[in-house]
Amino acid sequence: MEVTVQEAKTQLSRLLRRVEAGESITIRRGREPVAMLVRAPAKPGQRRIWGDVSGALGPEFDELPDDFAGYA
Repeated sequence: MEVTVQEAKTQLSRLLRRVEAGESITIRRGREPVAMLVRAPAKPGQRRIWGDVSGALGPEFDELPDDFAGYA
């Protein structure tokens, strides 16, 4: 698919949905192609949510507080 710069500016959300579906889009200024809109490569592996938190858990972490007994 080819679109003009003006179309790309006004329809960016729609174009991004098409790119997410696997399509590539050429953006042109007049008749001259100037850019391509393509899906970014997926990052490998799973995101580590707690892996980048600094610090450590204390030894009392595994001990359940008395007022939590009903939840265990």
